[in-house]
Amino acid sequence: MEDKLLIWRFKYGSRDALCRIYEKYEDDMLTLAISLLNDVSTAEDVVHDVFVSFAESAEKLKLNGSLKGYLATCVANLARDKIRARRRQPAELDEAELVGSASNDPPQSIMCDEELQQLNYAMAQLSYTQREVIILHLRGGMTFKAIAKSQGTSINTIQSRYRYGLDKLRSLLDGEVKK
Repeated sequence: MEDKLLIWRFKYGSRDALCRIYEKYEDDMLTLAISLLNDVSTAEDVVHDVFVSFAESAEKLKLNGSLKGYLATCVANLARDKIRARRRQPAELDEAELVGSASNDPPQSIMCDEELQQLNYAMAQLSYTQREVIILHLRGGMTFKAIAKSQGTSINTIQSRYRYGLDKLRSLLDGEVKK
């Protein structure tokens, strides 16, 4: 209900509504972008560009579904564009930045960092289409139906990508545990 009011106020020129939308969803969209891109700097650029575009679209915005889902779809689409552009470049200078734990307890932080590193590695082994569906569903909170609609594919395809992606993650992470 809060989102509908925020959108209505935003469409009628409220800067406070736009600020509240940004504050409410920035962290979720940044987490989503980092998960898709494995690069904090590029993820920040993507989120910034999505919110700038969103701010410029006040008059023509027609939102029927969830605001979070809409923003997540925008982030995923722009991340996909960045990945395509990256593939066209001949070589990369830096490795992807790893996101670490924010824990103040050193032993806990080391364990979390190691687990995050294993998960990042396993996620990187998935095809982009599988990784995108998993992240949009689990981190973006999108339904399979919404993901299918945003990607222009069938819900069965989305569910298959999700299932096969999770199976591959399980197999990769189980392999790490057995080592």
